[in-house]
Amino acid sequence: MKTKRLGRTGLKVSEICLGTMTFGHQCDERTSFAIMDKAAEKGVTFLDTADVYPVPPTPESAGRTEEIVGRWLKGRRDRFVLATKCRMRVGHGPNDEGLSRHHILKAVDDSLRRLQTDYLDLYQTHSPDPDTPLDETLRALEDLVRQGKARYLGCSNYPAWQVALTLGISEKHSWARFDCVQPRYNLLYREIENELLPLCRDQGIGVIPYNPLAGGFLSGKYPTLEAPSPGTRFSLGKTGELYRKRYWQQAQFEAVQELKRALTPSGRSLVQIAIAWVLAQPGITSAIVGASKPEQLDDTLAAVTLTLTPEDLEACNEAWYRLPRENSH
Repeated sequence: MKTKRLGRTGLKVSEICLGTMTFGHQCDERTSFAIMDKAAEKGVTFLDTADVYPVPPTPESAGRTEEIVGRWLKGRRDRFVLATKCRMRVGHGPNDEGLSRHHILKAVDDSLRRLQTDYLDLYQTHSPDPDTPLDETLRALEDLVRQGKARYLGCSNYPAWQVALTLGISEKHSWARFDCVQPRYNLLYREIENELLPLCRDQGIGVIPYNPLAGGFLSGKYPTLEAPSPGTRFSLGKTGELYRKRYWQQAQFEAVQELKRALTPSGRSLVQIAIAWVLAQPGITSAIVGASKPEQLDDTLAAVTLTLTPEDLEACNEAWYRLPRENSH
């Protein structure tokens, strides 16, 4: 397991980050602890969570994942880089979501309490909030850095133009800036290569993609597009609907079958190839990998030892080039 610098910062993180959104719904606390134990044993020192987890998110279950992570981290907090996020609805009141100063200041204190820590290594906005001016959000985040509650800042699911705007605002006011982005990125979804990745490489911003396995779709374990098995990412309430919309389509299914034919005859797993491909892309810091059972990590974490050949990379490109493009007109 290699460590990498998070963008231009001096912070070092493991090249695999453990995502935790399964903890507290798909997995109970005991299984969640076993997953974190296994990840730590294999050299993962970077954990990513959010105040709205577990998925599917509801105001009633929000915070459960952070509580589990906090209990596991007790006594070993200083050995891990801990990231969490705010923005999504975590209660029923009008201010229980968003990126207003009001919500951010409350959300960070709630996360610190649940995680049983007095600082976050990386605090991220989960997605843009069109109802709040960027300078209000960024000023509130700057205050968290000055107070020592957050050491670095990041954002998730932002388009490149909005990240660029935040960089200008932060520079103008000499505020702490976003030093990390967390976008969706995998062999079946490469839109960030158009603008976000070039921006991040130019500006020294770390990139920690989620969904490197397309919610498990790139495992190749789905033999047909009939109804997904209960308990998988594709059957989880509103989250399941979102994932089916993203990947549960004939073109994506055929792309996975083609990738299996081209890349796995040598005995390698498509799971490892998909993660190794993400890690091999210029500008990527760390890939976020989740699990609902500890043994799944034996396969996914082995990706760090895999080197892809030019022929492998060509097969990966072919799969992407053949997929239909949204808004291709």
